[in-house]
Amino acid sequence: METTPRIAVAVVTMGNRPAEVDALLESVAKQDVPPARIVVVGNGCPLPEFARRLSLPGEVTTVELEENLGCPGGRNVGIQRLREFGDVDVVVELDDDGLLVDADVLRRVQELYAADERLGVVGFRIADELGETQQRHVPRLGNADPMKGGYVTGFLGGGHALRMEMLDEIGDWPGEFFFAHEETDLAWRAIDAGWRILYAPELLLQHPKTSPARHAIYFRVNARNRVWLARRRLPLPLVPVHLGVWMLLTVARNRSARGLRAWFGGFVEGWREPAGERRAMRWRTVARLTRLGRPPVI
Repeated sequence: METTPRIAVAVVTMGNRPAEVDALLESVAKQDVPPARIVVVGNGCPLPEFARRLSLPGEVTTVELEENLGCPGGRNVGIQRLREFGDVDVVVELDDDGLLVDADVLRRVQELYAADERLGVVGFRIADELGETQQRHVPRLGNADPMKGGYVTGFLGGGHALRMEMLDEIGDWPGEFFFAHEETDLAWRAIDAGWRILYAPELLLQHPKTSPARHAIYFRVNARNRVWLARRRLPLPLVPVHLGVWMLLTVARNRSARGLRAWFGGFVEGWREPAGERRAMRWRTVARLTRLGRPPVI
């Protein structure tokens, strides 16, 4: 890999946020280190000619998919297109309703990767327009300080960077997940292969405050993917522990009978349907995750 990593930006959109995508791409255009490439994936939707309307740096590639492949599936399409070009070392993936407030984000990403050859993932801090970060967006257990950076066990899908070399080794996003827990699946594979995940709160993605339950399929796929995640990645003794803990947490937190029915329906689906390739993490990875503050049972 070159001393100065070549950065690309990838955005996946369903076509229902044209103004937000324009604003995001304009914030990319203002970066003091321009990306080598920009890829915009229309996830089951047509795309406008961004490059004609906006003054964008680098080469802009648009990909229009006939069907919505979900978050991980759409990201895989963008990654594969960059892989075909063969001239990108790091891809920065951003939610289509996010915004890069600071002009030095890509430069900072570049510097972080240049300084650490085993850095696989860099997670951004996500905050709303008032500067508030939701606790679920902090990649640590408990009431963690969103401004405390360091090595962690996971990252946020809304704003992050991935080393292409790492993806070539461990594989891309689990496309069959469609939505929910795909970040954890990728993170566990990365750590198991010896890559590091860094939470860098100085890298800010402004994003509206949201709840994942706004998606109609949330409760079902959340439970289904939780089971798939455990079946695919955990040593067998930890599978019932992980799922038992999350079942108790779900029942304790959820006051919606309809939501619980959907969750348990997805839980059953996760056992009935194929989970995909089983590549369980090593026990030393379990120990590493535990030392980093999040054992893989919660």
